[in-house]
Amino acid sequence: MSDFRSFVGKQVNVEISGKNSCKGILIDLGFDILVLYNGQQYLYIPFVHVQHLELNSSPDDEIENPNQAPFDHQSESISYRKILEHAQGRFVEMYVTGNKSIHGYITSLMNDYFVFYSPVYKTMYISLYHLKWLIPYQSHVVPYSLSTQSVPFHPSPGTLPQTVMELCKKFEGKLVIFDLGDHSNKTGLLNRMDTNNHMIEFVIANGEKIYWNLQHLKTISICDC
Repeated sequence: MSDFRSFVGKQVNVEISGKNSCKGILIDLGFDILVLYNGQQYLYIPFVHVQHLELNSSPDDEIENPNQAPFDHQSESISYRKILEHAQGRFVEMYVTGNKSIHGYITSLMNDYFVFYSPVYKTMYISLYHLKWLIPYQSHVVPYSLSTQSVPFHPSPGTLPQTVMELCKKFEGKLVIFDLGDHSNKTGLLNRMDTNNHMIEFVIANGEKIYWNLQHLKTISICDC
């Protein structure tokens, strides 16, 4: 990390998993996350998804140094988990999969996943390993300009499993949607979670039995249909 800590305060280009790229001022670094300011928003990007980082050889004059970050970076060193803890209950935008971001609130943080409430997608369970970036909004901002009463923040009820594998065991026999349903074969019955090899036995609409590797699934939602 020390080799490019000298980039802090300078404009950089960052290439991220999923053929995404962004540029802005490198604000801060933790051992597993970096903070980028693009002139309008702060992006918190886990290092695991940073494929390439370099100084911007053609800095954008319109990107000025920001006044205040959404979270305090001065009192303690930052980390991916600390950022997620600070973000709980605050409206955020995040990118996980597909060609669109999702908006809502982190309600619970577990060992290897977190619970996310979206006014559009409702409750989602998202793997910590697949979050590409997170953008916190100002504390007074409410999703889609809805009233605060219509999108109340509630921590997840009851006791949640600590791992996403245990969560899938709990969801055996339920209709679920993986990865926002980006593929027709990702909506179906979670028949069985094999804890020995991370494979999920899954039954799709036509009754065919297929298998998904849990380690490659990014989001899980319970189907209300």
